[in-house]
Amino acid sequence: MSTTAHLTLAEYDRMIECGVFDHGQRRRLEFIRGEIREMPPIGSEHEEALDRLMAWSVRNVHEERVRVRVQESIGLPELESAPQPDLAWVVQRNYSRGRPTAADVLMIVEIAESSLAYDRGEKADLYAQAGIADYWVVNIPDRTIEVRRDPEGGHYHASRTYSGQDELRPLREPGVVLRPAQLWES
Repeated sequence: MSTTAHLTLAEYDRMIECGVFDHGQRRRLEFIRGEIREMPPIGSEHEEALDRLMAWSVRNVHEERVRVRVQESIGLPELESAPQPDLAWVVQRNYSRGRPTAADVLMIVEIAESSLAYDRGEKADLYAQAGIADYWVVNIPDRTIEVRRDPEGGHYHASRTYSGQDELRPLREPGVVLRPAQLWES
């Protein structure tokens, strides 16, 4: 018989503070719904897309209002979770005393290759349940960006896929434009 031990976010944070995960190699871990999960390694296409998204973000956000975070956790204590989205735009402030929460999140982006089903399914539901209003999935195999909005009842009720030269605008920064092709052009 197999049993999974569920932790609270506070217990997970104490484990981090005590150095439980500091054993040589840096493992990619995420805390989702009370479980510590290992994330798959990322490939070169994922890294390139993330680099381009980060550069685009930094060029286009208003520094006094928006902080760009790359593969850093957000806290969803009501869901016993601390996911590490590939990219997050959060309200600009000091987070040294605690990670941003859903109320601080302006936009989350996950880049998906092998994790596409997870990012469209369980991860999308987690973010919707937390009330994250603007969730993007960069779909590497199809070279598209899937945008989910209007979270209610633990699911997103609006979904649209952008490709090529389509104009995609973040909800909280509608003057900013991203064209999916920008992530893959030479």
